Amino acid sequence: MILLLGGTAEARDLARVLVEAGEEVVSSLAGRVARPRLPVGETRVGGFGGVDGLAAWLVEHGARAVVDATHPFAVGISGNARAACARTGTPLLRLERPGWSGEPGADTWTWVDDVAGAARAAAGLGARPFLTVGRQGLDDCTGPLTDAAVLARVVDPPEVPLPDGWRVLLDRGPYTVAGERALVAEHRADVLVTKDSGGDLTRAKLDVARELGLPVVVVRRPSAVRAPGADAPEVAHDVAAAASWVRAVSGAR
Repeated sequence: MILLLGGTAEARDLARVLVEAGEEVVSSLAGRVARPRLPVGETRVGGFGGVDGLAAWLVEHGARAVVDATHPFAVGISGNARAACARTGTPLLRLERPGWSGEPGADTWTWVDDVAGAARAAAGLGARPFLTVGRQGLDDCTGPLTDAAVLARVVDPPEVPLPDGWRVLLDRGPYTVAGERALVAEHRADVLVTKDSGGDLTRAKLDVARELGLPVVVVRRPSAVRAPGADAPEVAHDVAAAASWVRAVSGAR
């Protein structure tokens, strides 16, 4: 059995490819999204109980390998997976989409280390920010952007009170250039704030910002948990490479 830590489009695509190839796959979702898009095959929802719980689960279910295909900013579960797999001797692969640092104009963006820094930077660049940092990051934005006319796009309703002048849009990708252009025009957004999530599903906002000459503030990906080390996982950047890794591991065990 392959444990696939998912929730991303890449995880769903990989689950489909593996199930179609006859692999037994269990996809695990964190449960933070109210109405997640479910992958094919068996699915579990919720945490494991830290490193100890995940290690016990791997042994109990006889997992042959783990593929960590979680969001680039989901460092908690990635760290737990790395530690649990090292403890149990379970092969681990990190499937991570490339970031946006190579996009045209990325060298002109304002790069920051966290959402709070992004909010402070945005406050100095515009008065009508378009925030796409996820609902868990909104609390870090309210201080610097209390008086701004913010458009915050999130998948699920925020769990914290927001300033009266903010507008919350509940929506999820994929997004199109035409749709993002219309949204930016409707809000009269003058700065885009996002995370370096990478991928194609949400790239359109960057295309529109470049087209309109809007300043862009980007939160860098966290790296400490995935730093090189004796237990560092192999890394694949697309589904085909991840599927090849799983086939090799399955054939070797």
